Amino acid sequence: MMAKLPAGLDVYLRRRVVTMFFFGFSSGLPLLLVFSTLSYWLRDAGVSLAVIGTFSIARMPYSLKFLWAPLIDRVAIPGITRRFGRRRGWALVTQAATMAAIVALGATDPVNAPGFAALVAFLVAFSSASQDIVIDAYRVDLLTDDEQGAGAALAVQGYRIGLLVAGGGAIGLSAALDWSLVYMLMAACLSVGIIAVLATPEPPQPVETEAPRKGEARFAAFLRRAVIEPFADFMTRPGWLAILVFIMLYKLGDAYLGAMANPFYIDTGFTDLEVAAISKGFGLAATIVGALIGGAVVYRLGVLRALLVCGVLAAASNLVFVAQALVGHSVPMLVVTIATENIAGAMSITAFVAYMSSLCNLAYTATQYALLTSFMAAARDLLSASSGVTAEWLGWVNFFLFTTAIAIPGLVLLVWMTRRFPPAEKKPAGAAEAPAG
Repeated sequence: MMAKLPAGLDVYLRRRVVTMFFFGFSSGLPLLLVFSTLSYWLRDAGVSLAVIGTFSIARMPYSLKFLWAPLIDRVAIPGITRRFGRRRGWALVTQAATMAAIVALGATDPVNAPGFAALVAFLVAFSSASQDIVIDAYRVDLLTDDEQGAGAALAVQGYRIGLLVAGGGAIGLSAALDWSLVYMLMAACLSVGIIAVLATPEPPQPVETEAPRKGEARFAAFLRRAVIEPFADFMTRPGWLAILVFIMLYKLGDAYLGAMANPFYIDTGFTDLEVAAISKGFGLAATIVGALIGGAVVYRLGVLRALLVCGVLAAASNLVFVAQALVGHSVPMLVVTIATENIAGAMSITAFVAYMSSLCNLAYTATQYALLTSFMAAARDLLSASSGVTAEWLGWVNFFLFTTAIAIPGLVLLVWMTRRFPPAEKKPAGAAEAPAG
């Protein structure tokens, strides 16, 4: 007879909680296909660093998903919603659209038609960001209060595995297969998410009880409840504008480095298998370790002090790439570089997610969290679009020094905000969740 798990751990055996792992996988996989893996493909095909950097703009949907999050949260899809439910229907539609867009991206020719490739990459990002909106809301709606932590933890693990498959897995496959076939296989992997949705019930939805205000049209009432009230609530928070600027700046150094890391590996002479095994495979293990350490730091120091400590470590870890650039092609040094950067980066993102979760009013979690993660993605996508030009202009050593320097303004702003607007910290449900897109 199978031994029972200790009290409190049996929650991980509940089917709807286990499903969150596959939701996380489906959310994490598309990201790198329009981010670092796409950059690797472009550089491998001989595309210039300047052009590779501009592809960051194609990932703008991850930064703007808060604009259409209220629609996905409330609008029914004719025929689909009636049959599958609102959450399940939107999940299936966005997942199918993401799969089709990934196949189409693999069929493009980024060397001779970079503009068209960028357009298709934009479609992948748009459909993937839409899926993230649904999955975030699905998890909150489906799980009970005592399941939220376990569900978020499994979603994070699934997300990381999705990144591994789309990162190291795709790059490793590219050593033997054409990129079009690689992207086709990546699209097929998303069927895991579709199966998970079909195997999971539609979560209960709240009943709208508030009638439109006197003289208010139906559409105006929808606009007020779905769009205006969540954002108006956030703007009542002291220092809300400084918070949004901080969210864009905090991970800016990592965003610049991440956009150019794979091209740097290629220019330094590392092979596809070396990058896949060390940067992606070993990097995943280092990321998990960093997340565990980051959680402990948040627990011991609190969210704000953990943000500062982990942010300083993450900025300093970029300096290890300076040493890698000076050493050149050295596998042992690459292990040190990846371990240092991934552990510090995971620590900072853990503290960052806890901070963003603490900012959300639980009455508007989906829309407000989409807003915050969109601003975080803006730094990664829009502000880092100049990373390729900067790398070509400065050279790799000075570029990595620059990525360290641009992390400093966010840390300075954090210190100022902590003194000027000290928030009352709280621990919302699902605070362990990683950002989708």
